[in-house]
Amino acid sequence: MKIKENLFPLSLFAIYLGVLFLMSGIHTGLIVFMNKAQWGNFAQTVVPMIYWGMAAAGLTLFTRQKMKSTYEEPLHKMAEAAKKVSEGDFSVYVPTVHTADKLDYLDVMIMDFNKMVEELGSIETLKTDFVSNVSHEMKTPIAIIKNYAQLLQTEQISKEQGKEYAKGIEGAAARLSSLISNILKLNKLEHQRITPEAEVYDVCRQLCECVFLFEDALEEKGIELEADIEDAAMITADRELMGLVWSNLLSNAVKFTDRGGSITLKQTSDENRIRVSVSDTGCGIARESLNHIFDKFYQGDTSHSTEGNGLGLALVKRVLELADAEIQIISEPGKGSTFLVTLPAVSAEP
Repeated sequence: MKIKENLFPLSLFAIYLGVLFLMSGIHTGLIVFMNKAQWGNFAQTVVPMIYWGMAAAGLTLFTRQKMKSTYEEPLHKMAEAAKKVSEGDFSVYVPTVHTADKLDYLDVMIMDFNKMVEELGSIETLKTDFVSNVSHEMKTPIAIIKNYAQLLQTEQISKEQGKEYAKGIEGAAARLSSLISNILKLNKLEHQRITPEAEVYDVCRQLCECVFLFEDALEEKGIELEADIEDAAMITADRELMGLVWSNLLSNAVKFTDRGGSITLKQTSDENRIRVSVSDTGCGIARESLNHIFDKFYQGDTSHSTEGNGLGLALVKRVLELADAEIQIISEPGKGSTFLVTLPAVSAEP
């Protein structure tokens, strides 16, 4: 995209110069005509003054109109739009002055302003959704606990029913505790109130330990897990926080993989980087969801919303940012997803 550097190009000043030369020529011709016609001194003084007054007025009006259309009107529109944004209206849009093939830096500024407003609108929506989702996520387990507690107070329940109700209360309390814990962790990570305690350790061993935690869940759904991990690969990171990353990625893979599906955990390394990928044969992620997959409380597949709270991948993203690591997503609806984490490698010796 080619952008003009000047709002008033040299061609405009060339037009001014040409007009002034033309008007000077007309002035000279007017003087010659008045001399030949033997006009009086008064006429020869007043007529050029009127002529140049009209010329000056014309140039002034032209310049004024040019400045108004080039500067004032776009800036007034920007000011009005900024006022609306400050009042909470994120639906404003300021049109560019020129077409796409004749953009200048003022047009670029307008385009950036429109993009900023769009992002602010998205953030405001996420903020509203965040409050709504937190309320909903807390309300559900609290309602479950309340209902089971009321049932436990009745006199006509068997011992087995009491155990079942108590188990329901325990599950709802665990979900509520997990939600609050994740919110606090994410809040501390985002505001850097958690200082990562970096250490050199073997990530391959950590991955194996994490896999064992999901052994029961994999067996329950009949999911086959294939692991291709090296004997050892050393990284420098906070061991506990990185454990959150692997647990969340494997948990999502198990959650979104249908019964009888498969999950592949692969780890490779070279001199500079260590790569860990978690692939599944689940439902995949829609294209429109990929841009929001790391947003707090965002759940692209609502059919599994009761199994999580949408904070896991937001935690993963923030932890990896603190570890100077990257994460990529390769996904196709109906064919599964692959989350690829790339970490800086270190020597096996401290």
